[in-house]
Amino acid sequence: MSGSSAVSGAAPCRFAHYFAVCGIDTETGLEPDELAGENFEQSPLKRTFKSKVLARYPQNVEWNPFDQDAVNMLCMPKGLSFRTQADQRDPQFHSFIITREDGSRTYGFVHTFYEEVTSPQICSAMHTLYQMHNAESTPSSSSSSSSSMDSLASSLDEADSPASSASSSRRAGGYDSSRDTLYVSKALCLITPMPFMHACRRFLSQLHRAVTADTAPPLPLESYVHNILYEVPLPAPGRSLKFHGVYEPIVCQRPGLAELQLADFPLAEAFTLLGAENLVQVFTCTLLEMQILLYSHDYQRLMTVAEGITTLLFPFQWQHVYVPILPASLLHFLDAPVPYLMGLQSKEGTDRSKLELPQEANLCFVDIDNHYIELPEDFPQFPNKTELIQELGEVLLSFGLSANTGAPPRTRTSPSSAPGSTPSTPGRERKTVALRQLEDDGRNGNLAVEELAVLELLQGNATLERLQALTKRTGVTVARVDALRAGVKAQGTEGQGGRTAAEEEELRNAKLNVQLREVFASRFTTMFADYEAFVIQSAPDLESWLTNREQMHNFDKASFLSDQPEPYLPFLSHFIETQMFATFIDNKIMSQWEEKEPLLRVFDARIDKARLYNVRAPSHRSSSYQRCSILKESAQAIEQRLMKIDHTAIHPHLLDMKIGQGKYAQGFFPKLQADVLNAGPTNNKWSHRTATAQRRKDRHRQQTEHLALDNDLKEKYMQEARSLGKNLRQPKLSDLSPAVIAQTNWKFVEGLLKECRMKTKRMLVEKMGREAVELGHGEANITGLEENTLIASLCDLLERIWSHGLQVKQGKSALWSHLLHYQAREEKLEQQQAESPVSQVPERRKSEGFLAMPSLRVSLIQDMRHIQSMSEIKTDVGRARAWIRLSLEKKLLSQHLKQLLSRQALTKKLYKRYAFLRCEEEKEQFLFHLLSLNAVDYFCFTSVFTTIMIPYRVVIIPIKKLSNAMTTSNPWVCVSGELGDSGIMQIPKNVLEMTFDCQNLGKLTTVQLGHDNAGLLAKWLVDCVMVRNEITGHTYRFPCGRWLGKGVDDGSLERVLIGELVVPSGEEDCRTPPLQRSPSQTRRISITSLSGRGYKPTSAQIQEAIGESVNNIIKHFHKPEKERGSLTVLLCGENSLVAALEQFFHHGFKSARLFQKTVFVWDFVEKAVAYMESADQMGDLQETAEPLGMTCQSLCHYVNSINSTPRNIGKDGKFQLLVCLGARDRLLPQWLPLLVECPLISRMYEDTALLRDRSTVSALIAVLETIHDFPITLEASLVKGIDL
Repeated sequence: MSGSSAVSGAAPCRFAHYFAVCGIDTETGLEPDELAGENFEQSPLKRTFKSKVLARYPQNVEWNPFDQDAVNMLCMPKGLSFRTQADQRDPQFHSFIITREDGSRTYGFVHTFYEEVTSPQICSAMHTLYQMHNAESTPSSSSSSSSSMDSLASSLDEADSPASSASSSRRAGGYDSSRDTLYVSKALCLITPMPFMHACRRFLSQLHRAVTADTAPPLPLESYVHNILYEVPLPAPGRSLKFHGVYEPIVCQRPGLAELQLADFPLAEAFTLLGAENLVQVFTCTLLEMQILLYSHDYQRLMTVAEGITTLLFPFQWQHVYVPILPASLLHFLDAPVPYLMGLQSKEGTDRSKLELPQEANLCFVDIDNHYIELPEDFPQFPNKTELIQELGEVLLSFGLSANTGAPPRTRTSPSSAPGSTPSTPGRERKTVALRQLEDDGRNGNLAVEELAVLELLQGNATLERLQALTKRTGVTVARVDALRAGVKAQGTEGQGGRTAAEEEELRNAKLNVQLREVFASRFTTMFADYEAFVIQSAPDLESWLTNREQMHNFDKASFLSDQPEPYLPFLSHFIETQMFATFIDNKIMSQWEEKEPLLRVFDARIDKARLYNVRAPSHRSSSYQRCSILKESAQAIEQRLMKIDHTAIHPHLLDMKIGQGKYAQGFFPKLQADVLNAGPTNNKWSHRTATAQRRKDRHRQQTEHLALDNDLKEKYMQEARSLGKNLRQPKLSDLSPAVIAQTNWKFVEGLLKECRMKTKRMLVEKMGREAVELGHGEANITGLEENTLIASLCDLLERIWSHGLQVKQGKSALWSHLLHYQAREEKLEQQQAESPVSQVPERRKSEGFLAMPSLRVSLIQDMRHIQSMSEIKTDVGRARAWIRLSLEKKLLSQHLKQLLSRQALTKKLYKRYAFLRCEEEKEQFLFHLLSLNAVDYFCFTSVFTTIMIPYRVVIIPIKKLSNAMTTSNPWVCVSGELGDSGIMQIPKNVLEMTFDCQNLGKLTTVQLGHDNAGLLAKWLVDCVMVRNEITGHTYRFPCGRWLGKGVDDGSLERVLIGELVVPSGEEDCRTPPLQRSPSQTRRISITSLSGRGYKPTSAQIQEAIGESVNNIIKHFHKPEKERGSLTVLLCGENSLVAALEQFFHHGFKSARLFQKTVFVWDFVEKAVAYMESADQMGDLQETAEPLGMTCQSLCHYVNSINSTPRNIGKDGKFQLLVCLGARDRLLPQWLPLLVECPLISRMYEDTALLRDRSTVSALIAVLETIHDFPITLEASLVKGIDL
């Protein structure tokens, strides 16, 4: 900044950058605005005509180039509006914001008023339009609109109800140039770098008053405009500033560096419009980066709510599309498949039900005027929501406002389910109902009837009337008459210290604003007090960090979540995945190398201060609510600044203008003198009075802030790093050529693809856990909670992809709607095929000699039918999510979507050319990323829909082909899973396959198989049992390999079989091994089973197996509960504790006898118990120590209970049961010495047996004692019929 001219010299320290005037260009005349969705059936006065920027001063400012199209569009978002003398013509005020591509913001403040049209051409053009309109207005039905966007535009225009009864009576005649006066809107606009809303509003309204007043203002208007553009500086941080409008001085203040940043929009109004609860819900949706659409007839309300919500986000910042006022010509932006916060103007009488939005699956719809919101389905609540609302309510109440405004929020279900809504009634009727409700229940802070009487008494008071007029104007409704009374007392003398009512109101607003914001800020200070401990600082310098930003993990999410109170987790696990949180952490990391980002600086200072005052004990994990402690001091700081003005700007003064310039006609805003307004103050006597020192300080600060941005390379990296995971930051409002719209959509497509790549990679890394870490991908450890968050965000991404570029919107879920179209077409084709006389080829089963599970047909339609039959799911969004979860669990998501998109005619019919789903290359890459998810196992459908009915198929596979056909007994089966069991089901004789329906059993764990031993041939040799979930296709194998029958094997009539998930063939190569077991796995071979006879493990192998099995049980309990898997498998399955102990007891066991029955380990246990009991009766055990006697009794008691059970389990089954009960009740290590001491051991075991080796036995006892620390619970199928 050379300082060559004063304009650039004072660069960013100026209060206002531009003053602009928008209105009708009399040269070009009336131009219809095609982009605003023209509707020629409306009367010409209601149509949209193009406005122009008529003048702007100065022409350009180098550090903030003037964006003519954007300013024009936002000053008059609906274009020009015409009125006649019969209409209301009150001036309106609204603000807007222009966000540049890099995220920096400029604010605009607009005062719109009506000026008489003097141009005869325009009056006659309007007259002609009316004559044509009247000639054509024979009733004709409107054609159905072609696209949802057009219908949105027309529905916004359709119901523009008459402004007054006069205008409706004039409808027939309309405008007649001979008898009516025509008025047109004109806008005065100030563009400023900071949101000093109140100051700008007052300046502009004084400027307008000067034009309409009977007497001319003290100075020409140029003097005031010149003054605010060049001579009023920005207040320095922590200071207040006074400058002069046309009639009254105007005061503004700016928070200090350690305070919350400036926010001048009245939060009180946002709370009054929506109510505290609704506002907190919308705030939560914003934090979770959903799509938020604000809806109101008043632009200023849209701006107030949007700015209010974004200022509450401190220390985070909204990172996505932010357009608080969406001009009619930009409605196609609602199609954006990214998070956005946009405001849409509603027309009077337009019903919400007429509003067709492109996508609603993830939309939070905020109807500001009707005080209600619609929330997306199943989103987590903000931590301590109730206490937060209560604290906010108390703050509001202390300022005389009520917190419980607004209708209760509705979750999106069906349009009719909304309580109290009457979509059927016409707009006007509905409005009166709403007003009456508000008057009656006072929930809008309105006064109930009896209090109105008190108010009437006070009506005579002039100050009070002024206050009421003001509150009415700002849209704040004052509750509580006593608050009014207090207000009257306070203002008995023209405000305190000579302040006007308006200044009082401003002070009150500023104090309330800062207190409400402090309540939210203190929530974040408490929740993220320890965030720094989890930031991963891994890069040596800024450049290497920026280069590798995408590969790096910056925050230890898993550890952070494990440190949080349980109730916070659903919200926090979603929130730490957002872009705003990622940017916050990025800023933290970059602060090691460059100056801290201002919000971060304030936040960190607060955390440090909190630590000083409150040495945080380990109690920080408690979820108890901590109230904000600095409400008073934050309000005092503002009050002190406004009471004692730090700086007064130069007064407006005469400029060097030619004589005769600066005159104007009353009621018309003049064409100002450009020559004096385009140049800053020359070296005249006034410019010395500016606060040069202050300006120098400001300039120095600005330079240090800008120094950091000089390095081009770094800037490039920064942009790339910041755009990571973000798509288009901000739509460009100015240029709307088809090329730009196409380019914008192209950015959306690229962004969606990038997001898909990141999400699938993240899901894989999290799911692979430890293995991924060994391969060098970031942190490990995924909790069930986090997995759910990731899957939910995948569902959300798919919904956004499917709603990008839709031709016509149908239903709330774009994906489900596409699936339904596909289903309808396929079913039609199926019908045609069924009718055509083509001989059906019978389905070939595997060679009939071998019995196996029949293959399950892969069918997208079948999966849809499963979802459609689930009565638990009530909405389309819910069905789409369930279908995604099911496809993911079946590893068919990519395949199904590929099949869905293979019907290109359908895709073309449903989607516009630029839609993501019609970009071939990106679509292929997207399906490939989804295909990578097949590498891991998900149970995201089974584990979520736990109450649905599921069909299961059971196939029993015998070893000998005829062994089942020959048996005469009646077999039965019972299937158990993590969520319950099927109960005992009889199997029809000689049938090896059956299906049954049962409530979701979860992951299957055991099968009990048995028969009743009836008839002559009651023996059955079973290889295994296969069970398949017919919806998810998961197949489990339950190995058996034993006889069931009396007098064969161990005499068992029923066996408990332990299951394992079968990997579909062809998938082994790309799968990660399951968490519970090692990849290479042989089936557990029972020592006494047919195949196990020749197998003899060595003593070292046996000891290793015991160590391994106990280790697995301990590891099981060290995992988070949601990812533990089945304990039954670890106790009784392959390589389990029972299997290892069986081998231990079999080592050196004299089992096979010549010409005699096989002897089992259980026989040894029974004999040992019998010996102990007889010894006990003879009194031999009396001498032993008391505890040993107790142990002896417990062993005898358990063995006898197992023997006397009504179940027909064999000897190996009984041994398994004894081990499981002993492990559960921590008795195994006490029982072992008893068996070892028993004299029978020498008869039944060889000398080399492990059981006879003292040191080995004591080692085994020590190993078994390590599982005593864990609560072992046994599955019902194992201990059925045993009461111990």
